[in-house]
Amino acid sequence: MEHESVLLPETIDLLDVKPEGIYVDATLGRGGHTRALAERLTTGHLYSFDKDAEAIAESQENLADLADRITLIHADFRDLRQELADRGVKAVDGVMMDLGVSSPQFDDPERGFSYRFDARLDMRMDQEQKLTAYDVINTYGEAELTSVFRRYGEERYAGPIARMIVRQRETVPVETTLQLVEIIRSALPAKVLNRKGHPAKQVFQALRIEVNDELGALEEGLQQACDLLKPGGRCAVITFHSLEDRIVKTIFKELTTAPFVEPRLPVKASQMEQASFIPVTRKPVTAGSEELTRNRRAHSAKLRAVERIR
Repeated sequence: MEHESVLLPETIDLLDVKPEGIYVDATLGRGGHTRALAERLTTGHLYSFDKDAEAIAESQENLADLADRITLIHADFRDLRQELADRGVKAVDGVMMDLGVSSPQFDDPERGFSYRFDARLDMRMDQEQKLTAYDVINTYGEAELTSVFRRYGEERYAGPIARMIVRQRETVPVETTLQLVEIIRSALPAKVLNRKGHPAKQVFQALRIEVNDELGALEEGLQQACDLLKPGGRCAVITFHSLEDRIVKTIFKELTTAPFVEPRLPVKASQMEQASFIPVTRKPVTAGSEELTRNRRAHSAKLRAVERIR
């Protein structure tokens, strides 16, 4: 199945692309948003980041016709400021992020992201990093595993699942995705197993977030992205679960809220410090019925955007 970028026209429209502008796609993936952005540029330039070497290599080929407008950067978006500074870029007209794992990563059994395929537990977006899902499952203590599953997967049965994993690995290491799925199943009550949806979904999400430090990277990268914006520049972010969305919503709210001033202080309204950003989206933008029919990944997607005004 051909990969389809989620909320593509909505994201490009919200960025209000200037043909001569400098833009950043912090999450290249398979290049759908990058292509749409670059096609709107004339004398402008686009810097596209991804820490997955496969995404860079594939996009190098797929985007060859736009190579003069795009610089591909093999790096985590938490290094946005430094990587751009190394290329002489200190301010930009827009940044977009399409968070989480791309469909090709999920669909490649060897990457170990999916509970649908049997593969060695891996889940690294950057395959050069050391920590893998195998390491987390086989070296973290029961309390640590419980915390990861509860915090990043919002898994109600985090404790029993962690206990079962620790018990199992005392005999043999937990090496593959389907081994882990069976352990999760064995730790859950029948009423949960009979529900709609895969019983391992939340634990796999939690593992992926832990392995890639996704939420830490998001906080750092999003703050840097907004700091880099010129007046009139916009930042647009697509999230796929509540933990990501909460971070984006919180950071955007802080940026668009003026600093508190004690009402009793003798300060004129004209002297009060104003917020440097305004919200572009009051509520998150979600996929329309046509996209929802075509693309199941769009069901949980939420798009938010802000603009720097001063």
